[in-house]
Amino acid sequence: MNYQFDFESVLSYWPMFLEGAGTTLQMSFWATLIGFVLGVLCAVARSSGPAWLRKLVGGYVEVIRNTPLLVQSYFLIFGMSSIGLRMPIMVGAILALVINIGAYTCEIVRAGIESIHRGQLEAAECLGLTPTQVYLHIILRPAIERVYPSLTSQYVLLMLVTSILSAVGANELFGVSNSVQANTFRNFEVFIVLWVVYLALSALVRAVFWLVGQCVFVRRRKLGTAL
Repeated sequence: MNYQFDFESVLSYWPMFLEGAGTTLQMSFWATLIGFVLGVLCAVARSSGPAWLRKLVGGYVEVIRNTPLLVQSYFLIFGMSSIGLRMPIMVGAILALVINIGAYTCEIVRAGIESIHRGQLEAAECLGLTPTQVYLHIILRPAIERVYPSLTSQYVLLMLVTSILSAVGANELFGVSNSVQANTFRNFEVFIVLWVVYLALSALVRAVFWLVGQCVFVRRRKLGTAL
């Protein structure tokens, strides 16, 4: 094997890699934030909403979880534009991520909601808590606390799958790497750099979620429970 490594020519494009990493984190941030809200609302609707709403949310979850993200993004960006509903590629890419992660968040949070013991609800009612207080403090918050590690893993995965959206023109980290490969013809070195950068981004995202968990879930912090 006589392959000569040349990282210097690849690393000279570090501003492009930095910009791509920033775009990846920006997409992940907005998709995580909006997708979390959407997922929680869907979980609440599917757990305690009227029958028609439970069926509607159930249909949304099944459709999204059983179709590829790439197909969903193509439909939103290119399919919708064919009928006159155009949107910027970044907006369409983030919307596709939101719709996708919302379905997975729904099922994760719903599992947490269903894990709450009936006795806790009865105790809360005996204490005179209002239905809103019961749902927020006895059901929803403990449910999210229980499934927080699963949510963290899902959102780290979300950050990684943003690479798929380079196929629709999103100029995130993987999309930038395609340009670097075309300019340098150093594919092997580019993929090694990508590997390192994605590992660093994953560690960063996990650290952020750990800090959020430490701030939000005080009880688990005092108990020393892993987040």
